Amino acid sequence: MTGFGLSVALATPFESSGAIAADVMLAQAKRSLASGCASVTLFGTTGEGASIGTQERERILDAFLADGIQPSQIVVGVLVDAAEDAAQQISQALLKGVRNILLAPPSYFKNVSDDGLFAWFADVFARVGSKARDVLVYNIPSVTMVALSIDLIGRLRTAFPSVVTGVKDSSGDWPYTETLLGKHGDLIILIGDERHLAKGVRMGGQGAISGMANFAPDEVRSMAVDGNDDPRVERFVSELLKHPVTPAVKVMVSKMTGDDTWLAVRPPLTSISADGRRELALAFDGLFRTKAA
Repeated sequence: MTGFGLSVALATPFESSGAIAADVMLAQAKRSLASGCASVTLFGTTGEGASIGTQERERILDAFLADGIQPSQIVVGVLVDAAEDAAQQISQALLKGVRNILLAPPSYFKNVSDDGLFAWFADVFARVGSKARDVLVYNIPSVTMVALSIDLIGRLRTAFPSVVTGVKDSSGDWPYTETLLGKHGDLIILIGDERHLAKGVRMGGQGAISGMANFAPDEVRSMAVDGNDDPRVERFVSELLKHPVTPAVKVMVSKMTGDDTWLAVRPPLTSISADGRRELALAFDGLFRTKAA
């Protein structure tokens, strides 16, 4: 068994008014936990976290805790640029006792140096103060356009050993992932690209925060916890990547639940077309015929 296990990168459903559909989101979280996910990650990339404000986050976190989901079952994504905002969102979540913080680098300014990124993280942690803990730094350069170098992760680990405890690597770059596992295997290394997941776990990765766990939790858990290859999952990731990924994941949640609430996304994202939805459903059914749809 691995230490971290599988966390579902929970998608965020929206009412027609644009408000978060808290009850629908809670039901999906409970299904995910009942299906073997060790935790739910709120407000990450799949959860459209960059479009969800600090007050909304608190409302949803409070709703989850009030409905019986344990703080130890919650990871909170923080995807903002200002150190003040990052520290506020981190403090808000840690005050409620959540398991981990998934912290992305600032992404508005491009071509920034490792020194600049290190200083930003240091500023955030200083603002959070002595309560800072259990931060997973988030490497997803396809979205942020800001890569976290192997050297930078080493600097952060050395400077903040009680704060920076892991990395979520969604680079999709296997040589990078392999180097990360080799050099920083004492950290919690989570593999974001399911196509590399089983292989990474066999090399010492501790699991995943996975968007596909929203609709294929059993299959992804086998990869993330036991290191078992599943070519069906790997092929379906390639199908997802033919579309904007977050809206595509929500199409699949809608398919599996029969609830069209999931099709809505928050601007600037737009929903997948009917043709795209059919393509995804056909691809999924072709790969997972034995799975109830």
